[in-house]
Amino acid sequence: MTSDGVTISANHAPALGLGARDLCLVVAHGFTNGWRLPRVQRVVDRLGQFGGVIGLDFRGHGKSTGVSTVGDREIHDLDAGVRWARDLGYRSVVPVGFSMGGSVALRQAAIGREPVDAVVSVSAPAFWYYRGTRSMRILHLAVGTRAGRAIMRARGVRIGAGGWSEPLPMEPVAAASIIDVPLLIVHGHIDHYFPIEHPKALHRAAVSGGNKQAQLWLIEDLAHAESGIDDATLDGIGGWIRQTCGLEQIGTPVGWSIS
Repeated sequence: MTSDGVTISANHAPALGLGARDLCLVVAHGFTNGWRLPRVQRVVDRLGQFGGVIGLDFRGHGKSTGVSTVGDREIHDLDAGVRWARDLGYRSVVPVGFSMGGSVALRQAAIGREPVDAVVSVSAPAFWYYRGTRSMRILHLAVGTRAGRAIMRARGVRIGAGGWSEPLPMEPVAAASIIDVPLLIVHGHIDHYFPIEHPKALHRAAVSGGNKQAQLWLIEDLAHAESGIDDATLDGIGGWIRQTCGLEQIGTPVGWSIS
């Protein structure tokens, strides 16, 4: 149950062959996804090599109640996932967010109620209302029109009709500037939703805000979010998390970084 009364569907996959409660990764899915979908389960299974994993359905998705606010109130959902991980006895908890979930992970790490030990954001936008790609223009029609929301409901995603009120929620780029835990931003050169100006802006904001543990990985052949990420990148993320949390390393972390 979230702090604002939404029931969240979630699943816990315990760590296999590792310290039973040293690390939990909370997977925050992208828009239209959910923890039961095969593309998200692949991510959960791969990250399960590095610790316990909690997968959740954001509000308005899957079997969670409520309606999607497309990244605003979803920080309460991620707070609930982090709190569950703590209740299960995990010592280190790290959200790993994808696309919309990546923006939620950034905002939760900055202004959420539940503290995290690090945060990973994959394929996330830096700014709200971006329409610079065809994919995002189509998405805005799906979210911002009655017909689009009806189509999305038929696909299992319930979107709130009211939109955001003023003042707008804190943008991901603003959140990045005040995150004070280790931060990893991962993005692909062939992302068809958000070009690499977005991750570069997030990284600049984090560094300008004084976060000396902010890293940016730009990956040549990576597409968008859960559907576009490969196993090698997931392994690199898992290795980075364990290293960052001061835990025993499993294999060699693979990374693509710029300063």
